[in-house]
Amino acid sequence: MTAAENPAGLFREEEGGVVFRVRVTPRAASTAISGSDGGVLRVRLTAPPVEGKANRALLKYLSGIFGVAAGRLVILRGEAGREKVIRVEGLTAAEAAGRLERFLKG
Repeated sequence: MTAAENPAGLFREEEGGVVFRVRVTPRAASTAISGSDGGVLRVRLTAPPVEGKANRALLKYLSGIFGVAAGRLVILRGEAGREKVIRVEGLTAAEAAGRLERFLKG
């Protein structure tokens, strides 16, 4: 896999899916991707970090970006923190990177 297919090593393939790290900023003015740094995707969310609202908002937002049902995304680690590890079932690293790139350009 080339760097163009997987920018900054963001996505790691595991059997049946892809895993990546996210750093969330809750209570932002708007929900958006604010970039990536050191292999971590940075996402701003309008949702507050209470009662799982930010986690639900994150999974819903990412499901739209990757074009998959929200049920195919799972928070593997970091449910209570800002840094999370997310798994998307049924995508390769190249597919995930391509969908992210199309979303950012579109």
